[in-house]
Amino acid sequence: MPLSTEPFWAALVDDAAIFPPGDADFGAAVAAHLAREEPLVGSFVLRDTDLPAVPRDTDLAVSVVLTGGAGQVAGPAAYCARTGLRLAGLEVALRDLDDLAGNARRVVTAVDAARADGSLDEDVPVYVELPDTGAPSYGWLAAADEVAGAELRLKYRTSDVSAAALAAWIDAALDRETPFKCTAGLHHALRHEDGHGFLNVLLATVRAFDGAGAAEVVATLEDRDPPLDPAELARGRRWFTSFGSCSIAEPLADLRALGLYGHG
Repeated sequence: MPLSTEPFWAALVDDAAIFPPGDADFGAAVAAHLAREEPLVGSFVLRDTDLPAVPRDTDLAVSVVLTGGAGQVAGPAAYCARTGLRLAGLEVALRDLDDLAGNARRVVTAVDAARADGSLDEDVPVYVELPDTGAPSYGWLAAADEVAGAELRLKYRTSDVSAAALAAWIDAALDRETPFKCTAGLHHALRHEDGHGFLNVLLATVRAFDGAGAAEVVATLEDRDPPLDPAELARGRRWFTSFGSCSIAEPLADLRALGLYGHG
């Protein structure tokens, strides 16, 4: 079952070529993204400060990383609407480590206001990045509650994160029935010496959803040769929606090498 023949695999990888360690030239990265026809590739990830550099007549779906926190929600959304850019999502990181829940509430308030005044469409997902605090603290979980209560989504940064911490984050998202995306460190399909594999994250999400204990979920994240059933992997997309990668070539190469991706 080639991955690309299944519609629920579409847009798994968001193109973050302009972010480290890719750091591609902005114009060249946009042109390369628009030239791609791989169904696996989703939106183009950029900072809100990059928006003016996108040509007005470009048919580009963008995920916008907000550099100014909650106060920056309305402006970039309104800019995309005004210039015809297709806004695929907003991403905002919580930075107030002493009051994560309060920080999350400020984001929720800003999103509600932007939706109310028409700056932000109701169907545009907003991802709230929770910081790496190791095991989820009370404040971390309270912030996740705020995100889930407002029907926003979660975002996890997975580079240099232990399997135990990532398993706990996945469990927190599933407990709240909240979809999540990941970023950083997921260039490869399977677990390797330098980081997590995105297929491992999909499998771990499915196992956790099916009731597996923490030890089994951690083992799934650490498995370098897990059984790969496309139907099982696909079930994880309900919750693990996508991941940002500065390399599109590496995820594609891995999937093709595994016999999971093709144009059959």
